[in-house]
Amino acid sequence: MIGGWLAVGALAMAAFAFAALILRLPRDGLALFGAVLVFGLAGYAWQGSPGQPAAPKPQIERASNQGEAMVEGRAALFDRTQPPPDYLLTSDAFARRGRFGDAAGLLRQGLEANPDHLEGWLALGLALVGHADGFVTPAAVQAFGRARMIDPGHPGADYFLGSAYLQSGEIRGARAVWAGLVERSPADAPWREGLEAEVARLDDLIARAPMLQGQ
Repeated sequence: MIGGWLAVGALAMAAFAFAALILRLPRDGLALFGAVLVFGLAGYAWQGSPGQPAAPKPQIERASNQGEAMVEGRAALFDRTQPPPDYLLTSDAFARRGRFGDAAGLLRQGLEANPDHLEGWLALGLALVGHADGFVTPAAVQAFGRARMIDPGHPGADYFLGSAYLQSGEIRGARAVWAGLVERSPADAPWREGLEAEVARLDDLIARAPMLQGQ
């Protein structure tokens, strides 16, 4: 039960951090977004059971919602003056429907011909996490690592990897990845201040939760 609530809370933290750091919503927008998260968690507490397995239909709907957020969040980091390659568009269509395995397969094929496509490697990492039901697999870590190698100055690889760790309840893993991103970021990077605050919040969470200190 505790693990289920930890994952739910981690997902909410990741979503709010993404809106603040990457999408850079204005203050009013962040307040509204935070309110939506609070009401969503309250509704889940009233009607949901985080410690119980979901029925098949809600599970499919949840995967579809996750895929939609995954695609839109990643795409927001890139300039769309040029259309993305066909393989990415097709894989995104699968991801939006929660078909992460199919999306990952198409991405692997596309990346064989486009090995330096940063967004493609980010998409593959996210699809692999989705296919593993939110867990960070070695293949996902490798995909994010390839994205980081292509453009070390782009925050996407480490931000999404840290978010995936957070979603899966690996708080210390998320903290380590995000702290590393802070250390490598220029002092004037637009995401640095907010990400430093998120690392500090994770430090506080770890300090207050004995179960996380030996994680």
